[in-house]
Amino acid sequence: MLSEQTKARFDREVAKYPADQKQSAVMACLSIIQHERGWISPDSEQDVADYLGMPPIAVHEVVSFYNMYNQQPVGKYKLNVCTNLPCQLRQGQQALQHLCEKLGVENGGTTADGLFTVQQCECLGACADAPVMLVNDRQMVSYMSNDRLDALVDALKAQAK
Repeated sequence: MLSEQTKARFDREVAKYPADQKQSAVMACLSIIQHERGWISPDSEQDVADYLGMPPIAVHEVVSFYNMYNQQPVGKYKLNVCTNLPCQLRQGQQALQHLCEKLGVENGGTTADGLFTVQQCECLGACADAPVMLVNDRQMVSYMSNDRLDALVDALKAQAK
């Protein structure tokens, strides 16, 4: 069920498009849901479909196509590490492995305390700053050496307290 606040946020996104093209706001609406709830559940997909007047399968196709949408609950901090070729050539895979070892999870896993989810991702478009990662789909961090990764994890742990 969508709250009135969520509907108001949806309305602002829908207003950016012609009245007969409401569905153009689907990605923005999904982003709002994910930001509020942490993930896109099947019920959330249905809510967005109903709101935008589009088939639920069309919303699901968007959710399942883009890896930025979480289709299951994730930790408070989602750490997406780029492992595409430019980052790979500058230790992107090692950065992912270091994070997984430090946090005691496998790629795609969430720590037992629910604080961190670590996963590889596609290109983040900052190849010159490789290896790069994205925190909670919002904050890009660059040049992720093991020391910088450790400092980031420690800072996020302290912030969570």
